[in-house]
Amino acid sequence: MGGVPSTPRWGGAAEMRPAETAEYLIGALVGEKSYPLASDYWQKLLESPLHLRWPAHRVLQASQLFAQNNCKTRHLAKILVHLAWCLQECVSASGVPSAALVRALNALYISSVFLKYFIENAKSDHFEELHLSLDENEAKPTSFSKGGGPGRFQVKIVYGILLAENYQTIEQLVMHSVLSFLGKVDVSTNTYLLHHELLNFMLIAMSTQLLSGPSPGPDDSHPLIDAMMVQESSFVSLVVSKLLLNYIRRPNFPIDSSSYSIFSEVNQTGVLQRVGSAAANFVLLPFNLFVGSTGEATRSPLAENSLNVLLILIHYRKCIETDYVKDRGDHSSEPLPKEDACFSENPYCKALENAQDIEFDRLDVEGNVQNGPLVRLPFASLFDTLGLYLADERSILLLYSMVQGNSAFLEYVLVRTDLDTLLMPMLETLYNASRRTSNQIYMVLIILLILSQDSSFNASIHKLMLPNVPWYQERLLHQTSLGSLMVIILIRTVKYNLSKLRDVYLHTNCLATLANMAPHVHRLSAYASQRLVSLFDMLARKYNKLAEMSNNKMHMPNGESKEEDNLPEDTTAELHIYTDFLRIVLEILNAILTYTLPRNPEVVYAIMHRQEVFQPFRNHPRFNELLENIFTVLDFFNSRMDAQKMDGEWSVEKVLQVIVINCRSWRGEGMKMFTQLRFTYEQESHPEEFFIPYVWQLVLSCSSFSFNPNSINLFPVDLPLEDSFVGEDGQKLQSGGLNGLEQQVDVLA
Repeated sequence: MGGVPSTPRWGGAAEMRPAETAEYLIGALVGEKSYPLASDYWQKLLESPLHLRWPAHRVLQASQLFAQNNCKTRHLAKILVHLAWCLQECVSASGVPSAALVRALNALYISSVFLKYFIENAKSDHFEELHLSLDENEAKPTSFSKGGGPGRFQVKIVYGILLAENYQTIEQLVMHSVLSFLGKVDVSTNTYLLHHELLNFMLIAMSTQLLSGPSPGPDDSHPLIDAMMVQESSFVSLVVSKLLLNYIRRPNFPIDSSSYSIFSEVNQTGVLQRVGSAAANFVLLPFNLFVGSTGEATRSPLAENSLNVLLILIHYRKCIETDYVKDRGDHSSEPLPKEDACFSENPYCKALENAQDIEFDRLDVEGNVQNGPLVRLPFASLFDTLGLYLADERSILLLYSMVQGNSAFLEYVLVRTDLDTLLMPMLETLYNASRRTSNQIYMVLIILLILSQDSSFNASIHKLMLPNVPWYQERLLHQTSLGSLMVIILIRTVKYNLSKLRDVYLHTNCLATLANMAPHVHRLSAYASQRLVSLFDMLARKYNKLAEMSNNKMHMPNGESKEEDNLPEDTTAELHIYTDFLRIVLEILNAILTYTLPRNPEVVYAIMHRQEVFQPFRNHPRFNELLENIFTVLDFFNSRMDAQKMDGEWSVEKVLQVIVINCRSWRGEGMKMFTQLRFTYEQESHPEEFFIPYVWQLVLSCSSFSFNPNSINLFPVDLPLEDSFVGEDGQKLQSGGLNGLEQQVDVLA
């Protein structure tokens, strides 16, 4: 294949021309000749500096030739075995030897590049072209030890089970070694690069998901990620803990690059880096990404990659065979009904859900010692780190995963007195909704809904005062409570949605959170109170418009409806939706007036100031019962106002003074008690249809990992990854959609 030798020539020629050694070794790897696992060739390959400058077309040719010959040579499987051995050596050594580090990095670079090429260009659904097994005619090694000097391999050959009884496949061996290194070896100056590249390798190994459809089925094949799922629980816990600690601690790339022999000639471009960027469409770790001209690290790609890998792992779902699948036959093209899908347990998700605060003993609520390995995390540090990085959509998803799945972390969040650490960046995200993706907005709203289910949360946010809100541009907000700001932003989100998006689920989430907050509102600000009443006015005007359109449509003779009338397809259905919205707003006002009126004079003032907006609905059969309490309050305070003898005009201050005085004498006489609304969030039974595509979209859009778009079946790629809210029926979401995440809001007595 041009300059890449397909038939390597061992002997003096290669030894006499060291500059050609790297090219010779890579040519041997992709060529036709098969080298046994015990061959000295692998040692020479992995210990070579591998500095070459190949143009893109030669790299692509090498990848194509490797794919062509791998079915006979099984070199991909063999280099993965050597990668596993190198990582085992790094783990078992007291300190990671530099020679072992170089071998591991070289094995990792080579296997990553060609594995990604195989996956992107896979022709079979089960990735048979990977050939992750050794030829039956070749003896299989059962143990490995280092000896004979630095970097020397001594391989004991025994025909039988591969390497150990615990590892029945090469996939399991490799992923065990990868997870063992990540979990057991600390990040240090010497190991940082290897940690980062192992995370890149895991992304490649898990990218087989991109070739599957959005609904996992029993026929989907993900050999490497499935191998991760069957690892020991102790390894799983170690890995989850290490990934989260990387995210929290955010280690930087070491300044001193001289410790890496692979960077001993920084100005040279290694062949593997060229392979990574040109052929495999994947940018491996470039040195200048981390260290600028000043030599100071500017970001932590290790933390970002750790988060990418963690999110993919915890949201993976393996669909297993059911009786329905057996009955229909293996070759049926009939899609599996959603109700018949069955998924195996995800150990990484379970480990995250059971994670505990490192500050507490390993005891459950009954005082029993927890069985098995347990992820121990510094919840305080995780809370603070999340607060700093919630502008990153991946951090929002991590926070959702923690508060939705981990009850211990949710309880920890709810008792924090500095809730503004998390809430302020989330509220700012909602404030800038037009510049955010729909999925990000939904994640934020669901998190707020989950938090609002707790009464202590609803009470504490009104006690926390904010000196100012610099990002809020409409008006100056000084000494506003966090609760008042939350009310303002949620109402603003509803209004934005009403004018731009018309998304029913977004409305429902916002109003449900406000309804949960209502019985605990304390000293709501004047601006927040005004916005609450104006929300009713806005929804009322929309309701009246729909009611008029519906009435006109009913009286229109059959066949006379015109397209130019631009009526919604089902005006009656939309009218019912806005009827429900109006009722929820009236429930919110009722809850404030019933339970917290003496502490909210500004709400009373706002209702009195705009009392005319309620008048048209006073005798409406759907609203009159809820409006009775509002008019009871209005009658009480209006009569007190009329009893006052005033010289001159009423001012805002004077009206408020009368309201405050009479709030003290308010006894709630004549008020009807309604069942208190309480909304809860429930994740639908098959959330994987939303989360798996969503996570991969985030990985592809927020990291250096890239993938051939023509090979992606997991989500539509004809739209930009940053595609925002607007779309068909006003509910078009970011590629992949939120249709798989139907939030269920229940009213509890």
